Order: sequence, then structure tokens, then C-alpha cells
Amino acid sequence: MRTHLLLAFFLVIALLSGFLISQYPPRILIWAALVCAIFIVAFINIDWGLYILIFSMLLSPEINIGETAGASLGRGVTLRFEDFLLIIIGFSWFAKNAVHKELGLFLKTPLNKAIFFYVLSCLVSTGFGVIENRLGLKTGLLFVLKYIEYFIVFFMMVNHVKSTEQIKRLVFCLLLTCLITSVIGILQIPGGTRVSAPFEGEGGEPNTLGGYLLFVGAIAAGLSIKTENSKLRHTLILLILLMIPPFLFTQSRSSYLGLIPVCFIMGLLTTRKIIVVGILAVAFILSPLILPSQVKNRILYTFRQTEETGQVTVGGIRLDTSTSARLVSFKQILTDWPNHPLIGYGVTGYGFIDSQFPRVLIETGILGLLSFFYLLYSIFMLAVKNLKEVKTPYFKGLAVGFLAGFIGLLFHALGANTFIIVRIMEPFWFFAGIIVVLPELERRETAQAQEIPHQVKKLAPVT
Repeated sequence: MRTHLLLAFFLVIALLSGFLISQYPPRILIWAALVCAIFIVAFINIDWGLYILIFSMLLSPEINIGETAGASLGRGVTLRFEDFLLIIIGFSWFAKNAVHKELGLFLKTPLNKAIFFYVLSCLVSTGFGVIENRLGLKTGLLFVLKYIEYFIVFFMMVNHVKSTEQIKRLVFCLLLTCLITSVIGILQIPGGTRVSAPFEGEGGEPNTLGGYLLFVGAIAAGLSIKTENSKLRHTLILLILLMIPPFLFTQSRSSYLGLIPVCFIMGLLTTRKIIVVGILAVAFILSPLILPSQVKNRILYTFRQTEETGQVTVGGIRLDTSTSARLVSFKQILTDWPNHPLIGYGVTGYGFIDSQFPRVLIETGILGLLSFFYLLYSIFMLAVKNLKEVKTPYFKGLAVGFLAGFIGLLFHALGANTFIIVRIMEPFWFFAGIIVVLPELERRETAQAQEIPHQVKKLAPVT
């Protein structure tokens, strides 16, 4: 009977394959087969799906599907392979939870309420924007999905992480991805252009790579200052040294700005605070003497660009056109925001703004901005609380790095849409999920370690 069923199954597959081959081009079939393979792999073992997702974060190509309709964004909708991967793996995770209901779907965490309010504000503002014809339904929904897709990573991590070894494997894969990305970035430096992440398309997005290296570098630095494993510490220091050249040559001023709080928070959280903070202060003072000329010129360009149309003067200082354009857009936002003060214009219902906080205000109104601030506050309080609770050096290093990296990204967001950029937010929410589970995981493993000797003692023969 089993043999007959197998023969019938393979016959159906053969007939279906023959039909599809006759109807669709090979390229479509190859992509469909890849999607099915990833879905099956992730369904069988979600760890494998997470490994695929981690390596795709910075090492996958982008797909531009053209200009958006009904929104004056000034650019097309850019989808990356990891966007599709996240959807595929997310569906696989949902399917597995549907089959195995005991796994749970959205476990209770300190961030659930804040995430819900933020997602709700995006949906409501975009819904009203569609109704009032400020934006297209397809475009608005697509961008809202891109805004909230990172939360899938968060809930997958919260639900799936069960052991320290599992965390170490996942973190290793992410740091290995960062290493590969850094080496590729170093190879771009001799070309003379600003360094950007692999597969960024024409022109690249140096700000994105800068934010990514800022955050992951903070994680590596946190682990290096807290770990008791000297081999791991030396490896992490080597990784950080390899990250510095591509970070500097992104020439991303937002990333440079974010580096300052990262370094000083890291210094304050070390055991030798005064020495480390003092060294950092001296390094910043001497930086004009040791930084590459391209980096110094990029920073000075903010105030020394040759006079051009559209520049803004603040306090007698003429700013470059890029900074001026941001300031002009901020002023325009403050003028237009009162037209829809509570729920904003909707996601993609306003022009493109290259700064996170003004964009949230104009798109989702004061209610959306408050929900966004509530989310950021909840993340900060979670990181501080769990940093105090955990005692394991490796866990403490992750918490230190996450807290410093998060604050660095807040500064980075002044000049970029940091909290909706897939290549920054995927690793960010990946680590946010880990930070949530650290105290409970530590307590569980400590209890298990204490219970084993007790059980051995009970089983020992009486002499």
C-alpha cells in the first residue's frame, strides 16, 4: 500500500512538473522551486531558515519594481531578496505554528503593546490616506508591510531561541556576514567612491552600510569587553578593526554622529570607566590628525561647500546642499503637518524625507509619533532592565552592545530613515528578540545546572 502511494505521489509530481514546464519560462520555475525549497527547509527546521535569512541580510540583491503610484516619494519601490525570504520564512513559521499549536505564535514580551500601537497607527493613517486619495492602496500597503516586516524577525527569535548554544550559533553567523561585508567594503576603497553594501544597485546607499556597521560593531564591541574567553575577545577585536575602514569610507556623516554616543556608552559600561572614557576623549581630540583625508573632507564639506543655490545659513554658517535640503524639508513638514495633525498624511502620502522622526510625524501624525516614541522608550527600558538582570558575561556583552548600538541608531536616524531600512532593522530586531529572552534563558539554564548534581547525588549508590 505504501509503495503504491509513493508511486502515485511521484506520478502527480511528474505530471505537475511537465505541465508547469510547458506553461512557464525556466526563470520563473527556478525561482518557484527556490521558494518552495526555502519554505520546506524553514518548516523542517526554523534554525536553517534563520541562517539563510542572516546571510541574506547584507549579501542579497535588490529588485526595483518601478516608480510608486500615488505617492511623490522621488524613488521606486525597492524590494530585496531578503524581503521575499522574510515573507517565505515567516509563512513557514506561521504554518509550523498552525501544525504544532504548542509552539505558540506571539509570546508575551515587554514590547508587544508598543509594537501593536505603532503598527495600528501606520495602518490607520495609511487607510485614511487611501480613502482621501492622498496615496495609492497598493503603494501604501506595500510600504506598511515593509515597515512592520521586521517584527516577524523579532517574534521568531522570541519564540524560537531555547539555549545559549543556539544564540551563539546565530550570533556567529551574523558576525560572519558582517566580516564578509566588511571585506567587500575594503575592496571598494581603492575605487575612490563612497563604500556601500554589496548589491546596493547603482549609486549604492552608504548611509545604510554605515548604520549597519555602527550597530553590529557595537554588538561586537560589547561582547569583546565582557567576554572571559580571550580567544573570542581577540577575534572580535580583529573583526572590529576590519570594520573600521569601510565604516569610515562610507563617508556617512549620520554614522559618524552615531559613533560618538556608542563609544562613550561603551566606555561607561566597562569596569575601568575613567581610563576607557579618557582614551576615547583623547582619540576624538586627535582624530583630525589621524583620520583619512576623505573622511575629514566629508565632515568639513558640511560647512565648506562652495556656494550653490538652495544652501541654508544657520548662525552665520552656510551649510551644504544636502543638510540644507533636510532643514528645508523639516520646515515644510512643520508647515504642512497641521493639515492632518492626528494621523498624518499616511505612509507614502507625503514627499520623501530622509530623516526618521520628521517622516514619522508627517506620515502618521502626532499619534503615530507618540506610538513610535513609546516603542523606542520600551526598547530602551528593556535593554537597561535586562542588562542589570543577566550575569553571564556573554549575555552581558550582548546587552551592552545592543544598548549602545540602539542609542547610536537614534543619532543615525537624524539623517536617515534608520528604523525602516531593512538592512539595519533586520539585525536590530534579530538582537532585540535575543535580548528579550536572555534573563529567562539564564534562569532556566542555571536551574538546570543546579538540578543535575542533585539528581546525580540521589542516584549515587549507598555505601
